[in-house]
Amino acid sequence: MSIEQEVKEIVKEKYGAIAQQISSQKKSCCCGTREPLDFSIMAEDYTKLSGYSPEADLKLGCGIPTEYANIKSGDTVVDLGSGAGNDAFVARSIVGDTGRVIGIDMTEPMIEKARKNTNALGFTNVEFQLGDIENIPVEENIADVVISNCVMNLVPNKQQAFSETFRILKHGGHFSISDIVLVGELPTDFKREAALYAGCVSGAVQQEEYLAVINNSGFKNIVVQKQRAIELPEEILQQYLSKDKLEEFVRHKIGIFSITVYAEKP
Repeated sequence: MSIEQEVKEIVKEKYGAIAQQISSQKKSCCCGTREPLDFSIMAEDYTKLSGYSPEADLKLGCGIPTEYANIKSGDTVVDLGSGAGNDAFVARSIVGDTGRVIGIDMTEPMIEKARKNTNALGFTNVEFQLGDIENIPVEENIADVVISNCVMNLVPNKQQAFSETFRILKHGGHFSISDIVLVGELPTDFKREAALYAGCVSGAVQQEEYLAVINNSGFKNIVVQKQRAIELPEEILQQYLSKDKLEEFVRHKIGIFSITVYAEKP
């Protein structure tokens, strides 16, 4: 098994386990951890958004991409790594009855949970398909908007995933994607500890590298719409960062960030 395939299998296993947990037992963060931890380190509050469904909110995101996605009534929206349907249902509240939302996820328990939620809500224009976002199972030029929430970071071949995003977007379409990136060089031991606390940090790349992948995929008008520092427990920071580095970290000049990025397909 290749390293890329091994990473995918680990992600599928973690997400599958999370999908099968009941809400009262659920404690996880973006992409899971080795131990059950407080998910609030990454997740943002969806509860006041139109279309919010508590059953679909597994607290696995690191942003609210629909907030910046410029979705319009009647649009076709594709949600990459759609989980139990949280962002897809928010998008559906914007596209309305004349629009369409397609969720893609590679984890069967997540797809099952999302479809169950869709049936409970009675939506006929929201669908969920099992698939890999490095090989998205929809035709080209189908989407007005692509959204994704703390998922691209998990993909071993990010270049391929963004190239696929480009393929499925209509000309003139755009995406809004929330994800985890690094800014500045972090000590190796610190990154390792951070990865244990918040699993998706282990796959995070430098923000400049992340944006370069998007640019190399053919996208234009690339904009970081939002940047938010991820605050790790102080005991972790003190253990791995000197006093000077800690002060610099706290001032947010370096560290782990959630970003929401917008880009357009010409």
